[in-house]
Amino acid sequence: MVHTRSTGHPQPSPQDETGNGSKGEIVRCPYCRHADSRVTDSREVDEGQVIRRRRSCQACGRRFTTVEEATLAVIKRSGVTEPFSRDKVIVGVRRACQGRPVGDDQLALLAQRVEEAVRATGCAEIPSNEVGLAILGPLRELDEVAYLRFASVYRAFTSIEDFEAEIRALRRPGAPGAPGVPDFPVAREPVLEPAP
Repeated sequence: MVHTRSTGHPQPSPQDETGNGSKGEIVRCPYCRHADSRVTDSREVDEGQVIRRRRSCQACGRRFTTVEEATLAVIKRSGVTEPFSRDKVIVGVRRACQGRPVGDDQLALLAQRVEEAVRATGCAEIPSNEVGLAILGPLRELDEVAYLRFASVYRAFTSIEDFEAEIRALRRPGAPGAPGVPDFPVAREPVLEPAP
């Protein structure tokens, strides 16, 4: 989904290079409201996620800028959609990282990696649970304790066995960070001595 906005004009529609709308809609000049403009310059911003187009109105000759931005929508469990937000990813992960040696820059980088992974699917709308799945990998590499905390809430752990299964998965060869995983104490059955 691509949204276009122009300076001085609220929410114009997506455009092609000729000034005509890509879906039969047009951007009107924010000064004279004329429906025909010519693109004089186009520039990609934010690694191609945003395109700025400088336009010239064919009627009044004034110039204005439109900004086309690829938006990513997250579909919540309730069915409501909202724009993807790196800030929301950071807030959710920060809770899991409380008390851990994880800085703001690391959280920002994690949120960027999550957004890149989600955008790489090529979908304009993505279920919220897939955003959670995209968080798990980078978080496991960042901090295993924070990963376990996040996974326990995200995957709704209900018992110690759920934690043990997740720890076994972390220890598996080939799992991200497996060689440096500390040895966790293994739960053992208590030894019962016969009564004297």
